[in-house]
Amino acid sequence: MKGAKAMHTRKLRNLEVSAIGYGCMGLSIGYGDATDRREAIDLIRKAYELGSTLFDTAEFYGMGSNEELLGEALKPIRDQVIIATKILYEKNDEASSTEKMLQQIRGRVEASLKRLGTDHIDLYYQARVNKDIPVEDIAYCMGELIKEGKILGWGQSQATEDEIRRAHAVTPLTAIQSEYSMMERKFEKDVIPTCEELGIGFVPFSPLGNGFLSGKVQGDTEYVGIDARRVITRFNNENIVANQPLLDLLTRFAEVKGATPAQISLAWMLHKKEFIVPIPGSRKLERIQENLGAADVELTDVEYNQIENELAKIVIHGDRKDEDIHRLRDLT
Repeated sequence: MKGAKAMHTRKLRNLEVSAIGYGCMGLSIGYGDATDRREAIDLIRKAYELGSTLFDTAEFYGMGSNEELLGEALKPIRDQVIIATKILYEKNDEASSTEKMLQQIRGRVEASLKRLGTDHIDLYYQARVNKDIPVEDIAYCMGELIKEGKILGWGQSQATEDEIRRAHAVTPLTAIQSEYSMMERKFEKDVIPTCEELGIGFVPFSPLGNGFLSGKVQGDTEYVGIDARRVITRFNNENIVANQPLLDLLTRFAEVKGATPAQISLAWMLHKKEFIVPIPGSRKLERIQENLGAADVELTDVEYNQIENELAKIVIHGDRKDEDIHRLRDLT
């Protein structure tokens, strides 16, 4: 493998990572058929060569196959990258105490470690905070796993401000991973300011609106199989047309900066806060090059404020609901 291209770095609490990471989910699920294994490994390694040092996966992406894929791809450079993965934990009758819960979660961590082919996980998220389990109990378990050296830091996904504060008081959080883009900004009100106050990193998934902000989406495209865009209403033909003003805004700035719309949307995000580290994912090499290249696109304060002012005038049509995404399994 070639050495990694230098990229600006940022801190997720105690973890130093590239300013833009790489989300691996789409290689296995969510956007139609899985990518060929050899091709997927090559794409992950190419992302590293292009400067990414943060790679994101989960135990439930492809029923563990995504972790296995990432582990194989990063094996030659394991000590030069940060691996983030997630657990989707639901309390059951056997978890009658926090110690038994810890035992169960520890078993899941060890299974992820085996699939990833590593002796530690750099960043371990609780995916989709479960409202039926006290966040303090999960935070305790994560603290014990940190003491054991199985994980180096932990995070929550799609957490509220209250959940963040309560969990952080037990075991300091490393990062919050939630959906965030020009099309989904609800976390700007309280979660992102809370992360700033507490010194927690913020890692946006779907930072390009599931690819919409690339400007490449065509209204007549038909999505088939297990593809998230089948249930995200932003991809309805009428909403693609209605959201054109946002793409027009991105295109104008892209022309001025000699960049692409996707790069402008990522540069806007990077300019907002130093602790924000987006993790766009793509299955095409040219898109990975484009996305990671956004780290070199710097907006001036004037340009950033112009974009903010224009965004305030634009109404976003359509949305993404997790419960709808979960319905994908019924579409095949």
